[in-house]
Amino acid sequence: MSKLPHACQALAVAAGLIAATGASAPAHAVDAPQEAAMPESASSDPYLWLEDVTGDKALGWAKQQNARTDAELASGPEFARLQAQILAILDSDAKIPEVDRIGDHYYNFWKDAQHQRGLWRRTTLAEYRKPDPHWETVIDLDALNQAEGENWVWHGADCFKPEYRRCLVALSRGGADADVTREFDLATKQWVDGGFFRPEAKGALGWIDDDTVYVYSDFGDGSMTTSGYPRIVKQWRRGTPLASATVVYEGKPDDMYIAGYHDNTPGFERDFVSRTLAFYNDELYLRQADGQLVKIDAPNSANKSVHERWLTLQLRDPWTVGGRTYPAGALLATGFDDFMAGKRDFDVLFQPTDSTSLESSTWTKSHLVLNVLDDVKNRLRVLTPGADGWTTTAFTGAPAIGTLGVRAVDADDSDAVWLTATDYLTPTTLSLAEVGKAPERLKSMPAFFDASKDVLEQQFATSADGTRVPFFIVHPKGLAHDGRAPTLLYGYGGFEVSLTPSYSGTVGKGWLERGGVYVVANIRGGGEYGPRWHQAALKANRHKAYEDFAAVAKELVAHGITSREHLGIMGGSNGGLLVGNMLTQYPELFGAVVVQVPLLDMKRYSHLLAGASWMAEYGDPDTDDWNYIKAFSPYQLFDPAREYPPTFIWTTTRDDRVHPGHARKMAARMLAAGKDVRYYENTEGGHGAGATNAQQAHVWALTYRFLWNELAR
Repeated sequence: MSKLPHACQALAVAAGLIAATGASAPAHAVDAPQEAAMPESASSDPYLWLEDVTGDKALGWAKQQNARTDAELASGPEFARLQAQILAILDSDAKIPEVDRIGDHYYNFWKDAQHQRGLWRRTTLAEYRKPDPHWETVIDLDALNQAEGENWVWHGADCFKPEYRRCLVALSRGGADADVTREFDLATKQWVDGGFFRPEAKGALGWIDDDTVYVYSDFGDGSMTTSGYPRIVKQWRRGTPLASATVVYEGKPDDMYIAGYHDNTPGFERDFVSRTLAFYNDELYLRQADGQLVKIDAPNSANKSVHERWLTLQLRDPWTVGGRTYPAGALLATGFDDFMAGKRDFDVLFQPTDSTSLESSTWTKSHLVLNVLDDVKNRLRVLTPGADGWTTTAFTGAPAIGTLGVRAVDADDSDAVWLTATDYLTPTTLSLAEVGKAPERLKSMPAFFDASKDVLEQQFATSADGTRVPFFIVHPKGLAHDGRAPTLLYGYGGFEVSLTPSYSGTVGKGWLERGGVYVVANIRGGGEYGPRWHQAALKANRHKAYEDFAAVAKELVAHGITSREHLGIMGGSNGGLLVGNMLTQYPELFGAVVVQVPLLDMKRYSHLLAGASWMAEYGDPDTDDWNYIKAFSPYQLFDPAREYPPTFIWTTTRDDRVHPGHARKMAARMLAAGKDVRYYENTEGGHGAGATNAQQAHVWALTYRFLWNELAR
């Protein structure tokens, strides 16, 4: 059973932001500033009007700031050349087209210079093996937008198997998390007249059978959680109005997300309801034929997955059960039917060590492939269940170095996986691997920048409490340790998200090729060492993530790699909160700061869009938690009398995950105090850099122009 679709994407655009590939409450939550939810202290905020997302005054202010930033950074041939180079990378036809198998075809969503909004297209495996496959267009999003006068952004398709004739296609206006769902016929390549349609909101449709779906969405007043996500899941029959759909489960207003899912694996058909209370806190229910729900009685903090006859549990906390205690970070397996019958006998498939954690596990038809991080380096193992228990073997042909990714081609009837390998200097390769056989390399990303002069290393810094903090550093060979190298330090540190090396043409062209040093810090709050690494920086311990980041910065200076004047930092989303705190708490360490789609006003965050869903990470500012939250709320920590490094803050109007008011208000406060700050806001893009490659290229060119101007002096 694939993971249920829900909001637990954390704030994680981390991968999208670090790779610079771009890029999200119902529409009504985007269109209004949610005045009714304001805490009492909000009345003292002079910039509250900037939370009016689409208000004329707020948008006028953003437009004025965009013009000011463009005037400073977007002029001259150097900027034009950089923007064109980044756009060429994003538009390149030579990128690896990632595919999903749907029936007999392999589908890919693709954007390039001729298709700014993108094509959903398909080919055969025989064609895909060729250097230049022939693709058949299924949906042309640019043509659809032109015909409908819309600005649709692709959010994916769920196709009913095994027939694979009908698909539920999700489309977002401008890249917001809120989207619509429409039914599409793969055979005719047409929208189904009178087919399933879900109005714009956060949520989804999911197939039960040809004529029935689960729907979790905005059904009107009281149907959404305080986080702005679905509170009710219903069963909806074709040909009937949405209003007549029958309730399957109704959560509580302060839950995070409610969803339903049908697993149609042949011979193991089951229905499930997921109740997410908060991040890493969820309940999973088996829905029986009579509609009754039976809870899968495992810890709420465990990641629960059902595949054919197996139940696997990835623990985030120690669990004592059946007379035995299993450690946090362990992966357990047992028979699903046995577990539901009350048995509590488990096989331990993975147990963490001081240096290892389980990044992911992937089922094929006959095997379970584990992707393990060992000091933030990937190692693959193959586990196979049999009559005498589980056997473990090495993954045949797995690269010995680089970041490895494994994804099943079709877990129902194949032992094949897609295998990717990459690092900061090595373009990504894609192989097709039958478990137990040598991988067949299919595609390689071209080299978008000259990496021959650089080297990649892993080093460690010591944080304030003595913790060893790993970081990756890419620098020119023979670097003179004279403290003069322009250096960009990136981090995230939240929601158990791990930052592993990945190839980015934009980082390479915009920074490395010019001689810059690039550093990625694996600070606490992330998932590099499993749940313990994440939990070490939760709530009142948030400061440890910031101490880790500061320790890496100090290490770079101590070893003469760079100096304060030449050291810049960048982070997005939760990473925007990170660099916002570095700006306000450690301004003496840095020469430039880039803050992307950030959280910054932690007094207000839980009242803005999806903010309430992150209280398990940060705490509740409307309670005594504010006593510690205020210590990492950059908007409140800003001191007009203090000196701050040059700063660039950017966001998007259509970000309905992290409210653009965070970025707007911080920039306004800094501008009013006469600080060296510039601001940019894309009108599209959702929780990322833009909805089109052109929008993304402009923002990234502004970013690297700013950093180079400030740090290469």
